[in-house]
Amino acid sequence: MVPRRVNDPDAAPLGFRRIDAREPVRPPDLEPADPIVMVHGFAQNGRCWGPIDVALAAKHELLLVDAPGHGTSRTSEFDLIESGEAIAAVGGLGTYCGYSMGARMCLHVALNHPDRVTHLILISATAGIEDVEQRRDRHRTDNELANRIVAFGVPAFLHDWLALPMFGGLSDLRQHREERLDNSAEGLASSLRLAGVGNQVPLWDRLHEIAVPVLIIAGTNDKKFAQLATRISAGIGGNAECVLVANAGHSVHLDQPDVVVNLILEWLARTTRSETRQLRPSETSARDE
Repeated sequence: MVPRRVNDPDAAPLGFRRIDAREPVRPPDLEPADPIVMVHGFAQNGRCWGPIDVALAAKHELLLVDAPGHGTSRTSEFDLIESGEAIAAVGGLGTYCGYSMGARMCLHVALNHPDRVTHLILISATAGIEDVEQRRDRHRTDNELANRIVAFGVPAFLHDWLALPMFGGLSDLRQHREERLDNSAEGLASSLRLAGVGNQVPLWDRLHEIAVPVLIIAGTNDKKFAQLATRISAGIGGNAECVLVANAGHSVHLDQPDVVVNLILEWLARTTRSETRQLRPSETSARDE
């Protein structure tokens, strides 16, 4: 049986933090709704979701995971497949929501552990680099960046990283610089080398395997990932919805948090209601007749 709740945090390979729903979508006399398992982007950790974590927790229990090599996770020597395995073990049954690197990890959970995923939310995601030479070049640059992080340390890396155009427009508060400083140089370097895009086997030809409802979000100012979002949606099929948020870049959930929270809550409510209707015995009997 797929576990519905996480086991003892001290026994888990990955660090995580749970936030209980303030006003659960299901009444107290019913079994709680499955949590939203949230996986952050590279060089972040589970404390870098603000302010959308607080807003989502109004209705849903959250499980904020520290990806391998980040935050309080005790392991860093995981590639994307192994990361997906560890996240699935911690998350159990639930909605999986990932941003950037976290979205790539959640894709692996959905494809390799479909019995654990009820809904999938991908924010600024890619299914990998298909061209072999481009992937090799990206792997080389990922390794070079990993070496620089170890050589110069996390503070110097973050100074340059957060100055990139993809993070332009983010306020100091939403850059989560202080939270990011909790990461170690060795952990970030290992994550880049093992779980970077350059080391990812492309998943484009497997996207059609995902059968659960999928919400794909990207910012219109991030043209590369807006195009990737549209392509991912087409690859998954009719159970996927793609939303491009205006006036937002790569960190769309931090650029336009209210818009993204409303999108997620409305989509979860709508798709969950749809699934409930489909499972009613009376309607199933009527279809069978």
